[in-house]
Amino acid sequence: MKEIVIISGKGGTGKTSLTASFAALAHNAVLADCDVDAADLHLVLDPEIVQTQKFISGHEAVIQPEKCINCGLCQTQCKYQAIKEDLVNSAYQVDPLACEGCGVCVHFCPVSAIDFPDRESGHWYISKTRFGMLVHARLAIGGENSGKLVSQVRESAKKLAAEQKNDLIIVDGPPGIGCPVIASVTGADAVVVVTEPTLSGEHDLERVLGLAKFFRIPAYLCINKWDINPDLSESIVTGAEQAGAKVLGRVSYDNCVTTAQIAGRPVVELPPNTVTKQIEEIWRNLGRALQLQ
Repeated sequence: MKEIVIISGKGGTGKTSLTASFAALAHNAVLADCDVDAADLHLVLDPEIVQTQKFISGHEAVIQPEKCINCGLCQTQCKYQAIKEDLVNSAYQVDPLACEGCGVCVHFCPVSAIDFPDRESGHWYISKTRFGMLVHARLAIGGENSGKLVSQVRESAKKLAAEQKNDLIIVDGPPGIGCPVIASVTGADAVVVVTEPTLSGEHDLERVLGLAKFFRIPAYLCINKWDINPDLSESIVTGAEQAGAKVLGRVSYDNCVTTAQIAGRPVVELPPNTVTKQIEEIWRNLGRALQLQ
């Protein structure tokens, strides 16, 4: 079983569009959307949810008004200003969006009037798509520990692939180099980095390739919209190869990508054109490099 993670230095480079096209070209891979803070692969794959699970992470403080003596000690001890005083009702309440779940208020409450239950921070799903099974998630507003949710999505995808005897997992990873990205790529067989020919894109690419090198993960490169700045595209290719990455190919700027997004379809499902042929060539190059069946 091989796991390919598609990542980028920032959002909006075309990472999800490429992932969706890979899903269509692979025919029967298990898919995972690990961009749990802003998941959007489902917008293109139109999944049918077959299983929903709660994501529990951390704790949150809840004041029991019948036990509270309104001493205000919890408010003075909270460094996150999550405890507010209701002057009308002479009571204290916890703002769940501001609460960091540190437990200081619970520790200092003189009458044990503060509960500390587990926090429901989102949900993760197993869904059917026309290209195979998809594991995806949605982090709640203000939810914490997206890296842990990413790990949950990956583990569920691996378990599903083993059960169905799939040889390939395709992961739509988060942008950047932070905790969610590290949770997405650790232990993967390869990363495909999508970048654009801009100065910020070149800089972000250096950071992402540095991350892949640190974790000793083979890195492959796709330059999206390469023709908006051909000279910088060449510079990016040179820098990426010097950093040890292999260039899979380039995708031209074309309105057909937007057309596919509006239709909720992968680009490669459109009638053959320059972009569809470029993406198909990138997929073939990746298959040869990783010896995919």
